[in-house]
Amino acid sequence: MEIGLSLFGIAPRHYRDVARRAEQVGFESVWVGEHLALPVEIPNTYPYAKDGRAPVHPGTPLYDPWVTLADISAGTERILLGTSVYILPLRHPMLTARAVTTLDRLSGGRVILGAGVGWLEAEYLAVGENFRNRGRRSEEILRILRALWCDEVVEFSGEFYDIPPLRFEPKPRQEGGPPVLFGGESDIALRRAARIADGWIGSGAPQPEELPKLVARLRSLREEAGGAPFELTTFNRYRPANLETAQWHRELGIDRLNLMPTERPDGRWDVQELVDFVERCGEEIIAPLSEVG
Repeated sequence: MEIGLSLFGIAPRHYRDVARRAEQVGFESVWVGEHLALPVEIPNTYPYAKDGRAPVHPGTPLYDPWVTLADISAGTERILLGTSVYILPLRHPMLTARAVTTLDRLSGGRVILGAGVGWLEAEYLAVGENFRNRGRRSEEILRILRALWCDEVVEFSGEFYDIPPLRFEPKPRQEGGPPVLFGGESDIALRRAARIADGWIGSGAPQPEELPKLVARLRSLREEAGGAPFELTTFNRYRPANLETAQWHRELGIDRLNLMPTERPDGRWDVQELVDFVERCGEEIIAPLSEVG
């Protein structure tokens, strides 16, 4: 099992230093989230908390994930660069394809596209996109992305998007494009991930008994879809970042566990605190896991 590092709740001025140290101690990847904007009153409809309260507030600073990851890539050499998650239906697929391709080329093929449909209707209203059909549009968007990344000449006519014959160059550094992990924990989201994605990215289920059920369901759905290799990623959002937590996830069959420092709503971490967290994880989690294979 690989260990990633979530940068959620960390001030961007610390990203590069923390990512560089994470790379040195054996973290496989770093992950950033995304929102375009937040309403002045955030509804209690966040699907990954029992009370519906989102782990953000209206004044939370937001940064473009591709620009952020490009900055991190410039200060690192090997660590993979992931989004958790990028809200696909907020943008035309051509824009997403170009941003992802650019970073994959500049970083030497280190991108993982963690994607989702989002939960905040206000973002969709702000950009004039339909919130209700976001799931179906995401599936069409992924078909377009893969065509742009693989085909010499691309032409597409679908329910939501029409693209005339064109060339899209360069292709991503990773042949066929970066791996795409779809998020979501509803049954329709699990079906979508198992049917069309390269893997699934969870939020970190709040109750220990929930994740095994999700994993079993995903495995069953993937078998129905043909049984191709399928990567499972999640977070320790509601569990401590320690070896016991990592071992529990590995025994469950999780392929990647992204560790999160204890959340601070204001993001006011001292950089040394963050480096200490990363180093502790390297010594107490990554090294022991590596010893047992």
